[in-house]
Amino acid sequence: MSEPARRIQLEPGWLEALADEFRQDYMQQLRSFLQAERAAGKVIYPRPSQWFNAFNTTPLDQVKVVILGQDPYPTPGHAHGLCFSVQPGVRPLPKSLQNIFRELRDDLGIENHSGNLEPWARQGVLLLNAVLTVERGRPASHQGKGWERFTDRAIQILNDGDRPIVFVLWGSYAQRKGSIIDRKRHHVIASPHPSPLSAHRGFFGSRPFSRINAFLGGMGERPIDWWLPDEA
Repeated sequence: MSEPARRIQLEPGWLEALADEFRQDYMQQLRSFLQAERAAGKVIYPRPSQWFNAFNTTPLDQVKVVILGQDPYPTPGHAHGLCFSVQPGVRPLPKSLQNIFRELRDDLGIENHSGNLEPWARQGVLLLNAVLTVERGRPASHQGKGWERFTDRAIQILNDGDRPIVFVLWGSYAQRKGSIIDRKRHHVIASPHPSPLSAHRGFFGSRPFSRINAFLGGMGERPIDWWLPDEA
């Protein structure tokens, strides 16, 4: 394993699978970019210890579902490395997450109030953004810096695995990124994005949560418990 890979705090299965990426030039350039941004006083979200939170919370050999996002929330106190998820105590919830919860309520009758989706991730739902960092207040500011190639490789690893996985692609960005997925081997759920601009175009009524659990049940896998405990 390369020296850069040894320094990365990453779940062992993912670290072994992604080790070669850390010695690639693009990852060294990405690292230099992030160091320079922080040295210039720019605030980067999430904090460095959470950049790989999606991988650390959902080990490679436990992934059953992948939900693809775009990049972290640029709002202070929101991002913690899981797509669409926010840290405990955030109010109000981001509008896309509110719409996700509305669809969950309509689909399965589950009413969630906490926006921390970590319990989903611990059941095998990989909550993966295409880009793992962002500058405070500047959405999409770290696109095109190298993260996309890294997360493409993670998707390819899952695609090449021997277990069927559910890939949830909300919106055109996720659907383009998921174009490499072998739909003969994996189950793909695609719909418009849950953002307020597009949710009414087909996200509402798409019933992704029951469809995910129906597929998992058909494969003999434990379904996902989508209920989230209320915060104290």
